[in-house]
Amino acid sequence: MRGRTTLELATALFYFDKKTRVQQLIHNLKYRGQERLSAFFGNWLGTELIEIEAYQHIDCIVPVPLHNRRLKERGYNQVAGFGKAIAKALEKPYCDTVLYRKKATRTQVFLNRGLRSTEVIDSFDVLETESLAGKHILLVDDLITTGGTVEGCAIALQKIPGIKLSVAVMAIAD
Repeated sequence: MRGRTTLELATALFYFDKKTRVQQLIHNLKYRGQERLSAFFGNWLGTELIEIEAYQHIDCIVPVPLHNRRLKERGYNQVAGFGKAIAKALEKPYCDTVLYRKKATRTQVFLNRGLRSTEVIDSFDVLETESLAGKHILLVDDLITTGGTVEGCAIALQKIPGIKLSVAVMAIAD
């Protein structure tokens, strides 16, 4: 993501590789209805982040949103529990009403690296820009593969004057 967006801080709980337990866990969370894993991962990472001084300067936690159609299909946003648990650990607000997904995209799991990145780049927008002006936002997601989702969210969030952006994810893939 270097050169595509500016991040203050970035962290991941796991390294994601195919045919590993991490892949199984993420797939269980996203595709097999095991929503409880979201909060479990958030509690785990939250206990790590409270020990790091730089994360004390976060002002709010913002989850990567699902499109309404995907939310209806799945029944939950797989990063909501993750974000809420991190917000609780850091004693910061959880803000899930600022960023939204304006464009439905197909599932990224079957796309190649190039298509994943371009598929989501213009899929996000913000509802309002005043409440988070000048704030340090921690964007949370489940998995970073190409960085396209984070970049799309960053582009939308940069409409908010003076923000700083950091990212925390469950896993990062190579």
